[in-house]
Amino acid sequence: MSCAERVLTDTRFAHIANTHPCFSGAANMNHGRIHLPVSPACNIQCRFCKRGFNKFDNRPGVSAQLLKPGDAPGLIKRALALCPDITVAGIAGPGDTLATPHALQTFAGIHREFPRLINCLSTNGLLLERYADDLCRVGVRTLTVTVNAVDPFILDKICSWVILDGKKYEGPEGAALLIEAQKNGIQKAAGRGILVKINIVLIPPINGEHISEIAKTVRDLGAGIINIIPLIPQHEFADFQSPGCDELARAREDAGAWLPVFRHCRHCRADACGIPGKKDISSLLYAYREFGQTFSHG
Repeated sequence: MSCAERVLTDTRFAHIANTHPCFSGAANMNHGRIHLPVSPACNIQCRFCKRGFNKFDNRPGVSAQLLKPGDAPGLIKRALALCPDITVAGIAGPGDTLATPHALQTFAGIHREFPRLINCLSTNGLLLERYADDLCRVGVRTLTVTVNAVDPFILDKICSWVILDGKKYEGPEGAALLIEAQKNGIQKAAGRGILVKINIVLIPPINGEHISEIAKTVRDLGAGIINIIPLIPQHEFADFQSPGCDELARAREDAGAWLPVFRHCRHCRADACGIPGKKDISSLLYAYREFGQTFSHG
Protein backbone atom coordinates (compact mmCIF):
# COMPACT_ATOMS: atom_id res chain seq x y z
CA MET A 1 0.00 0.00 0.00
CA SER A 2 1.40 3.40 -0.97
CA CYS A 3 1.99 6.26 1.41
CA ALA A 4 -1.02 8.11 0.01
CA GLU A 5 -3.25 5.05 0.31
CA ARG A 6 -2.25 4.50 3.94
CA VAL A 7 -3.23 8.04 4.88
CA LEU A 8 -6.42 8.06 2.85
CA THR A 9 -7.65 4.90 4.54
CA ASP A 10 -7.10 6.41 8.00
CA THR A 11 -10.60 6.90 9.41
CA ARG A 12 -9.70 10.40 10.59
CA PHE A 13 -8.61 11.40 7.11
CA ALA A 14 -11.45 9.73 5.23
CA HIS A 15 -14.07 12.17 6.52
CA ILE A 16 -11.79 15.18 5.99
CA ALA A 17 -11.01 14.04 2.45
CA ASN A 18 -14.69 14.27 1.60
CA THR A 19 -15.42 17.62 3.24
CA HIS A 20 -12.30 19.81 3.64
CA PRO A 21 -11.47 21.82 0.49
CA CYS A 22 -7.91 22.53 1.67
CA PHE A 23 -7.03 18.87 2.27
CA SER A 24 -8.67 17.14 -0.69
CA GLY A 25 -8.85 17.84 -4.39
CA ALA A 26 -12.35 16.32 -4.63
CA ALA A 27 -13.67 18.41 -1.73
CA ASN A 28 -11.97 21.49 -3.17
CA MET A 29 -14.56 21.61 -5.95
CA ASN A 30 -17.69 21.09 -3.88
CA HIS A 31 -17.16 22.27 -0.32
CA GLY A 32 -16.51 25.70 1.09
CA ARG A 33 -14.59 27.30 3.92
CA ILE A 34 -14.71 30.56 5.79
CA HIS A 35 -11.48 32.15 6.97
CA LEU A 36 -11.92 34.34 10.03
CA PRO A 37 -9.25 37.10 10.24
CA VAL A 38 -9.01 37.40 14.03
CA SER A 39 -5.26 37.12 14.66
CA PRO A 40 -3.53 40.52 14.65
CA ALA A 41 0.09 39.73 15.58
CA CYS A 42 2.94 37.53 14.41
CA ASN A 43 5.88 36.19 16.39
CA ILE A 44 8.29 35.46 13.52
CA GLN A 45 9.33 37.38 10.42
CA CYS A 46 9.74 35.48 7.19
CA ARG A 47 11.70 37.29 4.51
CA PHE A 48 8.95 36.74 1.93
CA CYS A 49 6.07 37.81 4.17
CA LYS A 50 4.35 41.15 3.76
CA ARG A 51 1.15 41.28 5.75
CA GLY A 52 -1.48 43.96 5.57
CA PHE A 53 -5.08 45.00 5.09
CA ASN A 54 -6.58 45.55 1.65
CA LYS A 55 -9.20 44.13 -0.67
CA PHE A 56 -6.97 43.53 -3.69
CA ASP A 57 -4.18 41.05 -2.96
CA ASN A 58 -5.15 37.43 -3.38
CA ARG A 59 -2.58 35.92 -1.05
CA PRO A 60 -2.08 34.79 2.54
CA GLY A 61 -1.43 37.39 5.22
CA VAL A 62 -3.98 39.83 3.84
CA SER A 63 -7.53 40.63 4.90
CA ALA A 64 -9.95 43.49 4.46
CA GLN A 65 -10.35 43.99 8.19
CA LEU A 66 -9.65 42.50 11.59
CA LEU A 67 -12.49 40.56 13.15
CA LYS A 68 -13.25 40.33 16.86
CA PRO A 69 -13.66 36.78 18.22
CA GLY A 70 -17.19 37.52 19.41
CA ASP A 71 -18.24 38.54 15.91
CA ALA A 72 -17.38 35.17 14.37
CA PRO A 73 -20.59 33.20 15.10
CA GLY A 74 -22.79 35.85 13.55
CA LEU A 75 -20.57 36.06 10.51
CA ILE A 76 -20.67 32.28 10.09
CA LYS A 77 -24.46 32.33 10.19
CA ARG A 78 -24.49 34.87 7.36
CA ALA A 79 -21.91 32.88 5.42
CA LEU A 80 -23.87 29.63 5.72
CA ALA A 81 -27.00 31.39 4.50
CA LEU A 82 -25.10 32.58 1.41
CA CYS A 83 -23.14 29.35 0.89
CA PRO A 84 -24.62 26.27 2.61
CA ASP A 85 -21.75 24.17 1.25
CA ILE A 86 -19.33 25.63 3.80
CA THR A 87 -17.97 22.80 5.93
CA VAL A 88 -14.85 24.40 7.42
CA ALA A 89 -14.28 27.31 9.77
CA GLY A 90 -10.63 28.25 9.46
CA ILE A 91 -8.31 30.80 11.00
CA ALA A 92 -5.21 31.60 8.98
CA GLY A 93 -4.20 35.05 10.10
CA PRO A 94 -3.57 37.67 9.11
CA GLY A 95 -0.97 37.17 11.88
CA ASP A 96 0.01 33.92 13.50
CA THR A 97 -3.00 32.26 15.06
CA LEU A 98 -1.27 31.26 18.28
CA ALA A 99 0.63 34.50 18.89
CA THR A 100 -2.49 35.91 20.57
CA PRO A 101 -5.44 34.20 22.30
CA HIS A 102 -7.94 35.42 19.71
CA ALA A 103 -8.06 32.24 17.61
CA LEU A 104 -8.66 29.99 20.61
CA GLN A 105 -11.39 32.32 21.85
CA THR A 106 -12.99 32.32 18.40
CA PHE A 107 -12.95 28.54 18.07
CA ALA A 108 -14.46 28.12 21.53
CA GLY A 109 -17.52 30.06 20.37
CA ILE A 110 -17.72 28.28 17.03
CA HIS A 111 -17.41 24.86 18.64
CA ARG A 112 -20.44 25.60 20.85
CA GLU A 113 -22.68 27.00 18.12
CA PHE A 114 -21.55 25.05 15.03
CA PRO A 115 -20.29 21.66 16.24
CA ARG A 116 -20.62 20.11 12.76
CA LEU A 117 -18.13 22.49 11.17
CA ILE A 118 -14.54 21.37 10.88
CA ASN A 119 -12.40 23.77 12.89
CA CYS A 120 -9.09 24.33 11.11
CA LEU A 121 -6.10 26.43 12.12
CA SER A 122 -2.90 27.49 10.35
CA THR A 123 0.22 28.39 12.31
CA ASN A 124 3.97 28.78 12.06
CA GLY A 125 4.19 26.24 14.89
CA LEU A 126 6.29 28.25 17.32
CA LEU A 127 3.68 27.89 20.08
CA LEU A 128 1.95 24.76 18.86
CA GLU A 129 3.26 22.43 21.54
CA ARG A 130 2.18 24.89 24.22
CA TYR A 131 -1.39 25.15 22.92
CA ALA A 132 -2.04 21.72 21.37
CA ASP A 133 -4.28 20.61 24.22
CA ASP A 134 -6.20 23.88 24.09
CA LEU A 135 -6.77 23.40 20.36
CA CYS A 136 -8.30 20.00 21.05
CA ARG A 137 -10.49 21.49 23.75
CA VAL A 138 -11.98 24.08 21.38
CA GLY A 139 -12.64 21.50 18.67
CA VAL A 140 -9.78 22.03 16.22
CA ARG A 141 -9.59 18.89 14.09
CA THR A 142 -7.26 19.91 11.28
CA LEU A 143 -4.11 21.94 11.42
CA THR A 144 -1.66 23.43 8.93
CA VAL A 145 1.92 24.16 9.97
CA THR A 146 4.28 26.04 7.65
CA VAL A 147 7.67 24.33 7.73
CA ASN A 148 10.11 25.81 5.23
CA ALA A 149 13.26 24.01 6.42
CA VAL A 150 14.43 21.57 9.06
CA ASP A 151 18.04 22.75 8.84
CA PRO A 152 18.67 25.97 10.84
CA PHE A 153 21.24 27.23 8.36
CA ILE A 154 18.70 26.95 5.54
CA LEU A 155 15.85 28.39 7.59
CA ASP A 156 18.02 31.33 8.64
CA LYS A 157 18.00 32.41 4.99
CA ILE A 158 14.18 32.38 5.02
CA CYS A 159 13.24 33.58 8.52
CA SER A 160 14.75 36.84 9.85
CA TRP A 161 13.88 36.45 13.51
CA VAL A 162 11.72 34.77 16.11
CA ILE A 163 10.18 36.27 19.25
CA LEU A 164 9.44 33.88 22.09
CA ASP A 165 8.25 35.01 25.52
CA GLY A 166 9.36 38.57 24.83
CA LYS A 167 12.90 37.70 23.68
CA LYS A 168 14.08 38.12 20.11
CA TYR A 169 16.21 35.40 18.50
CA GLU A 170 18.03 35.85 15.20
CA GLY A 171 20.34 33.89 12.94
CA PRO A 172 20.73 30.09 13.16
CA GLU A 173 19.84 30.27 16.86
CA GLY A 174 16.39 31.64 16.11
CA ALA A 175 15.92 29.23 13.23
CA ALA A 176 16.91 26.24 15.38
CA LEU A 177 14.49 27.35 18.09
CA LEU A 178 11.64 27.53 15.58
CA ILE A 179 12.47 24.15 14.03
CA GLU A 180 12.56 22.42 17.40
CA ALA A 181 9.27 24.03 18.42
CA GLN A 182 7.65 22.95 15.15
CA LYS A 183 8.82 19.37 15.55
CA ASN A 184 7.55 19.14 19.11
CA GLY A 185 4.26 20.80 18.20
CA ILE A 186 3.54 18.66 15.17
CA GLN A 187 4.26 15.48 17.11
CA LYS A 188 2.07 16.53 20.00
CA ALA A 189 -0.83 17.68 17.82
CA ALA A 190 -0.75 14.53 15.70
CA GLY A 191 -0.61 12.46 18.87
CA ARG A 192 -3.77 14.18 20.06
CA GLY A 193 -5.61 13.05 16.92
CA ILE A 194 -5.43 16.31 14.97
CA LEU A 195 -4.84 15.83 11.25
CA VAL A 196 -1.73 17.85 10.36
CA LYS A 197 -0.97 19.30 6.94
CA ILE A 198 2.43 20.83 6.23
CA ASN A 199 2.83 23.87 4.01
CA ILE A 200 6.24 24.40 2.43
CA VAL A 201 6.94 27.67 0.63
CA LEU A 202 9.09 26.62 -2.31
CA ILE A 203 12.07 28.94 -2.80
CA PRO A 204 14.25 26.98 -5.25
CA PRO A 205 17.58 28.78 -4.63
CA ILE A 206 17.22 28.20 -0.89
CA ASN A 207 15.13 25.12 -0.04
CA GLY A 208 14.57 23.53 -3.44
CA GLU A 209 16.99 20.69 -2.68
CA HIS A 210 15.66 20.34 0.87
CA ILE A 211 12.04 19.32 0.21
CA SER A 212 12.56 15.58 0.62
CA GLU A 213 14.26 16.04 3.99
CA ILE A 214 11.42 18.26 5.22
CA ALA A 215 8.79 15.78 4.04
CA LYS A 216 10.49 12.79 5.64
CA THR A 217 10.95 14.68 8.92
CA VAL A 218 7.32 15.76 9.24
CA ARG A 219 6.06 12.36 8.10
CA ASP A 220 7.98 10.77 10.96
CA LEU A 221 6.42 13.29 13.36
CA GLY A 222 2.89 12.30 12.35
CA ALA A 223 1.90 14.78 9.62
CA GLY A 224 -0.61 13.43 7.10
CA ILE A 225 -0.32 15.56 3.96
CA ILE A 226 1.92 18.21 2.35
CA ASN A 227 1.19 21.30 0.29
CA ILE A 228 3.97 22.93 -1.76
CA ILE A 229 3.34 26.67 -2.12
CA PRO A 230 5.26 28.53 -4.85
CA LEU A 231 7.00 31.64 -3.53
CA ILE A 232 5.21 34.94 -4.12
CA PRO A 233 8.12 37.37 -4.62
CA GLN A 234 7.70 40.25 -2.17
CA HIS A 235 9.28 41.95 0.85
CA GLU A 236 12.98 40.92 1.09
CA PHE A 237 12.44 38.37 -1.68
CA ALA A 238 10.86 40.83 -4.10
CA ASP A 239 13.69 40.24 -6.60
CA PHE A 240 13.32 36.45 -6.51
CA GLN A 241 11.44 34.60 -9.23
CA SER A 242 8.44 32.38 -8.58
CA PRO A 243 9.22 28.70 -9.12
CA GLY A 244 8.54 27.43 -12.60
CA CYS A 245 6.29 24.49 -13.42
CA ASP A 246 9.23 22.08 -13.63
CA GLU A 247 10.58 23.20 -10.24
CA LEU A 248 7.17 22.88 -8.65
CA ALA A 249 6.64 19.43 -10.18
CA ARG A 250 10.01 18.26 -8.91
CA ALA A 251 9.31 19.55 -5.40
CA ARG A 252 5.95 17.78 -5.37
CA GLU A 253 7.61 14.58 -6.54
CA ASP A 254 10.22 14.84 -3.78
CA ALA A 255 7.55 15.45 -1.14
CA GLY A 256 5.26 12.78 -2.56
CA ALA A 257 7.81 10.09 -1.86
CA TRP A 258 6.94 10.56 1.82
CA LEU A 259 3.40 11.97 2.05
CA PRO A 260 0.37 12.67 -0.14
CA VAL A 261 0.61 16.07 -1.83
CA PHE A 262 -2.28 18.52 -2.00
CA ARG A 263 -2.26 20.15 -5.44
CA HIS A 264 -5.14 22.61 -5.39
CA CYS A 265 -3.89 25.45 -3.17
CA ARG A 266 -5.02 28.91 -4.31
CA HIS A 267 -2.99 31.17 -2.02
CA CYS A 268 -6.15 32.12 -0.13
CA ARG A 269 -6.50 35.35 1.79
CA ALA A 270 -7.00 35.41 5.56
CA ASP A 271 -10.64 36.42 4.95
CA ALA A 272 -11.46 34.06 2.07
CA CYS A 273 -14.96 32.61 2.06
CA GLY A 274 -16.85 30.30 -0.27
CA ILE A 275 -15.88 27.38 -2.50
CA PRO A 276 -12.27 27.84 -3.69
CA GLY A 277 -12.12 28.95 -7.31
CA LYS A 278 -15.86 28.53 -7.74
CA LYS A 279 -17.84 30.76 -5.40
CA ASP A 280 -16.41 33.75 -3.50
CA ILE A 281 -18.66 35.52 -1.01
CA SER A 282 -16.02 37.29 1.08
CA SER A 283 -16.95 40.72 -0.32
CA LEU A 284 -20.48 40.21 0.99
CA LEU A 285 -19.25 39.52 4.51
CA TYR A 286 -16.30 41.77 5.24
CA ALA A 287 -16.35 45.56 5.12
CA TYR A 288 -13.20 47.11 3.68
CA ARG A 289 -11.59 49.87 5.66
CA GLU A 290 -8.74 51.89 4.18
CA PHE A 291 -5.77 51.52 6.47
CA GLY A 292 -2.24 50.38 5.99
CA GLN A 293 0.22 48.08 7.66
CA THR A 294 -0.97 48.17 11.26
CA PHE A 295 0.23 44.68 12.09
CA SER A 296 2.27 44.03 15.19
CA HIS A 297 4.92 41.42 15.76
CA GLY A 298 4.53 40.00 19.22
